[in-house]
Amino acid sequence: MKRFTGLLVSLAAVVVLAVIPLITHKDSSMQSMFTILLGIALASSLNILLGYTGYVSFGHIVYFGIGGYVGFYTMAQLGQSLWIALLAGAAAAAVFSFLLGSAILRLRGAYFALATIGVNEAMKALVSNFDPFGGPIGMTLKVSFYKDYGGFSNIGWMSYRLLIVVTLAVVITSYLVKKSKFGLGLMAIREDEDAAEVMGVRAPSAKTWAYVLSAVFPALVGVLFFFKNSNIEPGDAFRLQLSIEMIVMVMLGGLGTVIGPILGAGAYQALRSTLLTVDKVKDVQLAVAGVLLLLIILFIPTGAIGWVRRRFPRLRRVLE
Repeated sequence: MKRFTGLLVSLAAVVVLAVIPLITHKDSSMQSMFTILLGIALASSLNILLGYTGYVSFGHIVYFGIGGYVGFYTMAQLGQSLWIALLAGAAAAAVFSFLLGSAILRLRGAYFALATIGVNEAMKALVSNFDPFGGPIGMTLKVSFYKDYGGFSNIGWMSYRLLIVVTLAVVITSYLVKKSKFGLGLMAIREDEDAAEVMGVRAPSAKTWAYVLSAVFPALVGVLFFFKNSNIEPGDAFRLQLSIEMIVMVMLGGLGTVIGPILGAGAYQALRSTLLTVDKVKDVQLAVAGVLLLLIILFIPTGAIGWVRRRFPRLRRVLE
């Protein structure tokens, strides 16, 4: 049981946050926690790439958008169920990330980071001019579609419960990757890719599969998010600001750790919610995220969890 202590602590952190709305039964509490769980799921999925391989993706939100659009099209235009939409969104993200990753993961450092931004903006422009996806105005689900799911009034809570499942699945996947031989290979790539290849790590293949894993979960989150909102538009689906915030959340908590993105996402979303209530700073969230990222890099590059693990070595097994 001690072997899984770190995983259990990480899962417990998610569960403690997730059950609050289920206990209070307040819509406002559910909406707030939905945003936090969304941040945790996105940050934890990005951590599989950023934290374990060291590759910084500034446009990783593209998979949130791809999953959201494919899933929404499956429901709105093809009349399929949410379950089929989830599978379609995840499959589309997996195929696209495999093909794209095989190409752009040959780049390193700033070149890879810039390429990911370009991919996100290119996809946003493509979708904005793609008529089957509604062009610049997007698509909307009819209220009648929600009859099979308990009615429109039940959608928020249903989406929230499914998001809890997806978030827990991301955390478990992140832990299993970290503790596997595959994960050790990824971390070797992070430290020195050339040396890792000399030691027998098949870097191109390992990076590509890590990229695919990190893309599938944002796609699932995207399907649930837009299903809950009942409409989708290019600006919301491929929001570059959210992609940058994902990086901040990972680094704030501690990249390369399982519990770090959970705490980082929770802290950042709490800060963001506070800023939204202050008139003087509510329009400069991205600037705040940039300043926060700079401070992390300068003073705590290993994040909050990394700092705690360094100061208190006995907590290493607990804070995985």
